[in-house]
Amino acid sequence: MAKIVSWRGLTLIKAGVLSLFVGCAFANDDPFELGNRNVHGFNEYADEKFLRPIARIYEDTLPANLRFGVANFFSNLESINNALNSALQMKMGESLQELTRFCLNTTIGIGGFFDPASRLSINDSDEDFGQTFSVWGANRGPYIVLPFFGPSTIKDAVGSSLDFVINPTRLYNPSEHQLFFSATNVVSSRAELLMVENVIFGDKYLFYKNAYLQRREFLELDGEVIDAFDDEF
Repeated sequence: MAKIVSWRGLTLIKAGVLSLFVGCAFANDDPFELGNRNVHGFNEYADEKFLRPIARIYEDTLPANLRFGVANFFSNLESINNALNSALQMKMGESLQELTRFCLNTTIGIGGFFDPASRLSINDSDEDFGQTFSVWGANRGPYIVLPFFGPSTIKDAVGSSLDFVINPTRLYNPSEHQLFFSATNVVSSRAELLMVENVIFGDKYLFYKNAYLQRREFLELDGEVIDAFDDEF
């Protein structure tokens, strides 16, 4: 079920606190740090000048219930990718559950703007091609920062390109409709972070890197990573 303040924001908080103690944990995964920091600086500039102001207008203009519905809509579309990658990882039960969620939320949930599946305890998974590659034995590869897209790794960057290819919004024509859906999703996701971005402290580059790599490790191990801060948040 989509949330106005999603796991992304909570992950930023937890990773920042954790970085006080294990800030060097991922140091060996960042051989391109100098270039990554330059791209990070560019992304921060683009966010400050363009994306953040648009996200604030979005948050100030649309009522919370409508923003919640938009987030649900895009979360529902992700069920297709979740189902496919669950199947590729031989998690057939999760795959069937995701397809069930998609059918319920698309029909009873009016195109995915509502989430009756969660009310029926049919919970979502969070799978993608990056995780599938891990299950198939691929190494994570170096940490990289992509222009506009932000933190990633070599493996996850390749996986994200495949996630994009199978995104259901690509079925819409003309291409202007696809651009509209993509832009709306980006703004909606950015607006989710407005309430928590002020808690980021210290080196923002390390903050984001730790948050991203810890989250990916958690997902790839299906939540088996021990997180000492779960009880705190």
